Amino acid sequence: MKVDLHCHSLMSDGVLTPAQVAARAHDNGVGLWALTDHDELAGLKEARETARALGMQYVTGVEISVTWAGHTVHIVGLNLNEHDKALNAGLADIRGGRAIRARKMADRLASLGIPDSYEGALPFAGNPDLISRTHFARFLVEQGYCKTMQDVFNKYLADGKPGYVPVHWSTLEQAVGWITGAGGRAVIAHPGRYLYTPMQFDALFEQFKDLGGEGIEVVTGSHTPDQYSEYARVAKRFGFLASAGSDFHSPKEGKLDLGGIPPLPAGLTPVWHDWL
Repeated sequence: MKVDLHCHSLMSDGVLTPAQVAARAHDNGVGLWALTDHDELAGLKEARETARALGMQYVTGVEISVTWAGHTVHIVGLNLNEHDKALNAGLADIRGGRAIRARKMADRLASLGIPDSYEGALPFAGNPDLISRTHFARFLVEQGYCKTMQDVFNKYLADGKPGYVPVHWSTLEQAVGWITGAGGRAVIAHPGRYLYTPMQFDALFEQFKDLGGEGIEVVTGSHTPDQYSEYARVAKRFGFLASAGSDFHSPKEGKLDLGGIPPLPAGLTPVWHDWL
């Protein structure tokens, strides 16, 4: 059975509705699916209803923004109670920070000769409360400032670039606490994307596990095939469950389509092992 436990709709920084994402997952043969929008639960009802109507097995999900050691880390929460009060209050606080950050990014881009980027990015955001760097990148590509989304990040919006605005998201303790408090399972998303030293990685994994985190993404659209093997070893070393997800945002963006990820490497316990 194909499993995809990491993807996005226009409720955060994807381009399809939750129902359209569900239908695409189904059409691509996914049997177990989760929608994991950034810091947002509003698409889950539509996602669940569509998935069940199509005959897919479905679990609730979210991807929470965390600041750890001065960098952003994403923690996916799976199979949680989407109505939990503490979880919803925490996510609302994060979304408020996103709106403020977007205005500051627009000011920086204006100083670089790119006017009206906030107004230009807004139509790409299905949820204005979650306007993000991805929406700005789509606008810059559309206007011809850069050829690709990756070019935008490399030139303007990646950490340390002239259009980047640092922000303090939730703490790791908060994010894991919200997820576990809502009965969910916490997973570090695409660990291969983070620029940490080996010592920092060990500290991240150890603290995450001490706080109640249970899994890491091993197979994801953000990892190379070599990293599948690397993070399989990490999962075994720390006793983590292994998760898998395409990190799908758009049919025209990203390395992998929904359901396009390979199976987990042998010898791992899937994060979904007791959900089926």
